Amino acid sequence: MAPPILKLDDIFLSFGGAPLLAGAGLQIEPGDKICLVGRNGSGKSTLLKIAAGLVEAQSGEVFRHPSSTVRYLEQAPDFAGFNTVQAYAEAGLGPGDDPYRVTYLLSHLGLSGDEDPRMLSGGESRRAALARVMAPEPDILLLDEPTNHLDLPTIEWLEGELQKTRSALVLISHDRRFLEKVSTATVWLDRGTSRRLDRGFAHFEAWRDQVLEAEELEQHKLGKSIEREEHWLRYGVTARRKRNMRRLGELQTMRSNYRGHKGPQGTVQATVSDAQESGKLVIEADKITKSFGERAIVTPFSIRVHRGDCIGLVGPNGAGKTTLLKMLTGQLSPDSGIVKLGTNLEIATLDQKREDLDPEDTLANYLTDGRGENLLVNGEQRHVTGYMKEFLFQPEQARTPIRNLSGGERARLMLARILSRPTNLLILDEPTNDLDIETLDLLQEIVAGFPGTVILVSHDRDFLDRTVTSTIAPAVPDAPDGCWIEYAGGYSDMLVQRKGALEERRKAEKAAEKPKTQQATASGSSKVKLSFKQKFALENLPKEMAKAEAEIAKREQAMADPNLFTRDPAAFNRLAGEMEKLRASLTDMEEEWLELEMLREELEG
Repeated sequence: MAPPILKLDDIFLSFGGAPLLAGAGLQIEPGDKICLVGRNGSGKSTLLKIAAGLVEAQSGEVFRHPSSTVRYLEQAPDFAGFNTVQAYAEAGLGPGDDPYRVTYLLSHLGLSGDEDPRMLSGGESRRAALARVMAPEPDILLLDEPTNHLDLPTIEWLEGELQKTRSALVLISHDRRFLEKVSTATVWLDRGTSRRLDRGFAHFEAWRDQVLEAEELEQHKLGKSIEREEHWLRYGVTARRKRNMRRLGELQTMRSNYRGHKGPQGTVQATVSDAQESGKLVIEADKITKSFGERAIVTPFSIRVHRGDCIGLVGPNGAGKTTLLKMLTGQLSPDSGIVKLGTNLEIATLDQKREDLDPEDTLANYLTDGRGENLLVNGEQRHVTGYMKEFLFQPEQARTPIRNLSGGERARLMLARILSRPTNLLILDEPTNDLDIETLDLLQEIVAGFPGTVILVSHDRDFLDRTVTSTIAPAVPDAPDGCWIEYAGGYSDMLVQRKGALEERRKAEKAAEKPKTQQATASGSSKVKLSFKQKFALENLPKEMAKAEAEIAKREQAMADPNLFTRDPAAFNRLAGEMEKLRASLTDMEEEWLELEMLREELEG
């Protein structure tokens, strides 16, 4: 086993009151891909900052290998002194790092590099920070919620980058599918301490449940032992006083351990408030369109949404998901076409930007709308502190300003408010952002069991697969043109159906693009031949393909040197970039040659 390049041992940290970290640890070895999991507020981000050297623990040991490089994904990047995103990202490079990596990463993250950092949105700021920390390919990469604000194509690209990176990784994420694909080990932070499982996130939940069951059994055994000792002290032989005093001391220790045991944090307990049933037809859209200037956001699109449907909207950022959602719910008028809303609709909305939250408002005031200490839930008067407990808020937080809450706590608070009000149409725009795994489980159960209708926008593939009955997505995933299609089932079902549809579309386009000469031959007209240009290409393409294959082989041989990356990372990255372009060019040549060869055979009978 390789020695650790970073090790945290017996870390203690408290901000007053109960300690946040009490004996937590983290060990990172070369090549590790660790996911750090735990409830919101368990100290995951704080432990990551201690590993990065940004926060100092009150006690414990911190070891970082002197020659190792560490990069930490900032939640709020500091762009001061940088005129462009490119300059900001390149400032993270070391002396021997390749600047091409910055351009490559920014391009795949949807940024040109020429943007003014002062004009970036929150999501764009996160992308710029991601490019800055990944470009140097450090020894240790610490990523806190790297998929937030990324669309699905970018998340899938990021998965591939992290799977092949040489950096050791520690990831915090709420995206189950992302963690399952990237991680090979799991560290669980729970009640201030940490446990490690040397398997990826896919195995975590079963292991966690086993640990908690064993812990509960131990507590039960301890309780029974205390009962036996108390009975012995009351009714046992008292002649040997010294022995009795020893057993009395042991009993006091057992009692202390039993009373001091801190069980796992509870789970959110919530149900949706009942509302009057809506009409059977909830939304009907007939050939609706929307454009901004010359850009088509929605070309003629029709859909009928019935009571009980759960519909997911997916697509790249900027494709128009929120615009389409607003048109379907009557918040935005289409340029043409008609949208009809059904009867008896009680609509509740969870907005991804959390715009409904006033940072100066208190939790209690927000939940009750300023109407005292009680709120009405399912026709029953509930005291606000009791209702808050169901969403894992402490009574003393009732007067806490919302600005003091974490992102996950804010999401939970909005969820608490929405679920307290009667609703039969839930509109959820990125509902999974910042939620921990357990609260995600609850939200999934609520959505899956909701008696009304749900329309949600999400980039969480696992959540979509577990909840939605149909998925609306762009017809062309890489270059959305305003054409949206409804597919049956979840995200994985959509991918299968869309792949089949795209293959059929390509076949139809190829058939439509056949040369007129070929059509003439097929119709029985006079025999024709390949054009001079086609003949030249057919003869010369094999030579060009052979050259490309030789160039690829040459670069593969150079990259096979196990010491190349360590000795000259810039050369390694340059070769990788050149090989990627050569392979793409070879694929294009092979397809062109195959089409010409098939055409030649058809013309020659």
